[in-house]
Formats: sequence, structure tokens, C-alpha cells
Amino acid sequence: MRTTDRLVLRPFREEDLEPWAALNTDPEVMKYLGGVPLSREESDGIASGVNKRYAADGTGFLAIERRTDGAFVGACGLQFTPWYPDFEIGWRLAHAYWGHGYATEAASSWLEHGFTTMGLQRVISVTDTPNVRSIGVMRRLGMTFDHEAVLEEDGVPFDATVYSMTPAAWSAKIGGRG
Repeated sequence: MRTTDRLVLRPFREEDLEPWAALNTDPEVMKYLGGVPLSREESDGIASGVNKRYAADGTGFLAIERRTDGAFVGACGLQFTPWYPDFEIGWRLAHAYWGHGYATEAASSWLEHGFTTMGLQRVISVTDTPNVRSIGVMRRLGMTFDHEAVLEEDGVPFDATVYSMTPAAWSAKIGGRG
């Protein structure tokens, strides 16, 4: 479990499963995640897999809870990417929580963990090229454009934009915080 000023990043709980499933059926949320809503069973399976991964090695796509009221916001975390030999930082938030800085705050906490605790030498973030909101989060995190590629997920190709960050860039980013 990790905490930030406004958030708790933790394994999924039973009470998260309904809002997680609702998030995964929202067309706005799923637009750049394959565009197809997930079934309740698929959503529950992801949450279960996340909890197992986190228990095994301390990585994964943990639930995000807002500290002020316990609201389930979405998920964020570090996971090994299937496309590259790197860990990827990613996030998925319920539409109602977009635009509040939660993705940036949660991802910053994971980047700190990745660079300081895990000793990662590079972290990437991958999104569909038209997903300007996620690219904006990547930039706010201090990540820089790495490359574009055509990647494939579940047999479906998509145009991807990849940003990356190194420990030196992370140190430079946090150095300005006093």
C-alpha cells in the first residue's frame, strides 16, 4: 500500500469490484483501451490478478482510493509491459475523476517507488496516439517522448505513442520540489 497527499494506492477490495466494473464499461474510459466494454467477470478477473501480482512482487495496477471520503477513483501502477523489456506506468480512472490530478499524483508515487525502491533504470508509458489526455499526464510526470509504434493487443493493432523516464530525469523532476 502507498499513500499520497490525497490518495491511498492499495490492493482491490470486495467493495471496489462494482465501481471497477462500471468504470470498465464506460465508453469514455474504454475508448483508448480497446474500445470494448469489459464484462463483470473480466473486471473481477483483472482485480484478482492485480492482487496476486502485488502479493507476489509488489507491482501491479492497484486500486486508487480518495483519502477524504474513501471513494474508489480507479487504478494505477507499474507492470511489466508485453511489448518492451521495461516496466510500464499506467492508470485507468473513472470518468468522474478525470481532470483532478489524481492520475498524475498516483503515477508519481509509483515512479518514486520504481526508481528508489525497485532500482528501475527506465519506466515507460504507452497509450493510443490520439489519447491526448494520457499524453498530458505523461508530460506532467516529467516523462519525455520516446517513440511511436504500431503495437498489438489481443490480436488488434493500434498506433501507440511511448514516453519514457530514467532515474536521472526523475531526480531532476523532484529536485524542484524543495
